[in-house]
Amino acid sequence: MRLGMGRKKIRIGDVLIAAGAITEEQLQEALAHQKETGGKLGNTLVELGFISQEMLITLLTKQLDIEYIELKGAKIEEKVLHMIPESMVTKYKVVPVEIDPDNPNILKLAMSDPMDINAIDDVGLITNLQVEPMLATEEQINDAIGKYYGSAQAMEAAELYRQEQANSLGADEDDGTNEEIDNSPIVLLVKQIIEGGVRQRASDIHIEALETGVRVRYRIDGALKQVMSYDLSILAGITARIKIIGGMDIAEKRKPQDGRITIMVDRREYDVRVSILPTVFGEKTVMRLTSKDGLTKPKSALGFDAEQEKVFDGILSNPHGIILVTGPTGSGKSTTLYTSLSELNKEDVNIITVEDPVEANILGINQVQVNNKADMTFAAALRSILRQDPDIIMIGEIRDSETAGIAVQAAITGHLVVSTLHTNSAASTITRLIDMGIESYIAGDAVVGVIAQRLVRRLCTTCKQPRLIEDEERAQLGVPEDEEDVIIYEPVGCPLCNDTGYSGRIGVYEMMPVSRSLQAIIASGATADVIEKQALKEGMLTLKMGAAKHVLNGITSISEMKKIVHSTVTVDVDMDV
Repeated sequence: MRLGMGRKKIRIGDVLIAAGAITEEQLQEALAHQKETGGKLGNTLVELGFISQEMLITLLTKQLDIEYIELKGAKIEEKVLHMIPESMVTKYKVVPVEIDPDNPNILKLAMSDPMDINAIDDVGLITNLQVEPMLATEEQINDAIGKYYGSAQAMEAAELYRQEQANSLGADEDDGTNEEIDNSPIVLLVKQIIEGGVRQRASDIHIEALETGVRVRYRIDGALKQVMSYDLSILAGITARIKIIGGMDIAEKRKPQDGRITIMVDRREYDVRVSILPTVFGEKTVMRLTSKDGLTKPKSALGFDAEQEKVFDGILSNPHGIILVTGPTGSGKSTTLYTSLSELNKEDVNIITVEDPVEANILGINQVQVNNKADMTFAAALRSILRQDPDIIMIGEIRDSETAGIAVQAAITGHLVVSTLHTNSAASTITRLIDMGIESYIAGDAVVGVIAQRLVRRLCTTCKQPRLIEDEERAQLGVPEDEEDVIIYEPVGCPLCNDTGYSGRIGVYEMMPVSRSLQAIIASGATADVIEKQALKEGMLTLKMGAAKHVLNGITSISEMKKIVHSTVTVDVDMDV
């Protein structure tokens, strides 16, 4: 008998104890934890490490005789989504999936708690259908609610706000209670926009004033995508709300402003950096989203191959000197820096960072925030830090010759310095330091390794399509003429990747450890080309070669490779793919 047809209330905890998956003590601990943090019991048990997600799914589907659904790849029809009001969907954490093809009286319902009798009864009453529960993870249900109902929810809030404005022009905003403010349409709208961005894996949210309306776009895997548009009358409300929660001046509309918000979404903490810029049609807001634990990835998650990992470890093992990570904005430099620090973070070393701003907190590391208003610049902070007996110093970015000079001095006097620069290649990073006023012989002595990097989008593994390589692509990918039937992949698009053809990103790296011979060449004041030639001779792979490897391994497409490498010079180094 299906669960929806029975009347007996069954609890997840009882099912798991009966199956011998958890003990009574673990259940009680999980229930106590759940009481404090909220969320579903199944999720809490997984979070506490009492049971794996896979085991939980297997046991529940088997014990309750229900199906598991991977909501991420499901295509749900519009008419099915409208069968249940959004308030009920968010209250019970359920998503309607489909009407049973074999029986039009049965509605299949994805639930994070398929034993929630109240949810099944309420959905059955409102749809006048028999409900057949299906198990889905809470995370996937939250993502689906954001994806399918988010825009509608936001549009509804926007419309409510417009009506409110029309009804109470000139009314005093401070009349209501805090509860009313928390539930006011504009507050809900801004919350919805930020949560939607988090759930769709956006790195940035753009809210911009156009001549005719307001456009909201998310940057997902490096590409901007429009998700909502509103009437222009709502812009002032959205901007004012963001200024309030971002700690900015609500009355100042003529100058650019910066702020910061910390928000909890699905029990994870996110740091939101806000930038507001006055434009001709109104103020444009850009919010950069960072998960507090998203930057500290394990080394294996960066996308190094075995050879690169060896080189990376070799660079990090230097007892002193400067390690530079370079690339344009949004190329993953901060993630590589934080990963390096996590690797170096041992009990016997004192690590101090100077950042603007501190992007993620790492246990055991002393992090210092730059504050220009209080004359706490990178250079001023560095001078103080050198008196704090550091072993390793991380500088968020070398922006001027003063900071560069102190960093080099610190490296030469026995410290390991890790920092970033905005340059296009590993070799040009050295010449940039020299342009900043560092003598070439000192640069050669101080720099121990340079990592230039970019990010390319990963092809969706579900829908990518194979094709044979074309003749003109052989030169770009460094494939010999006589090698036949070389296959590369193209993006297609499916529900799993939001019809983009891509899902997630992977790093492309150019790693240049500074050897003795390279040191001598740098010290002689050589150009970037000469430095690069020597590095290639010593086995360095350029960004182009790294991207070509990813294309030939089916990880990314040739169009993604072209975005990061514009030159069409033949790759003249053999690649073991």
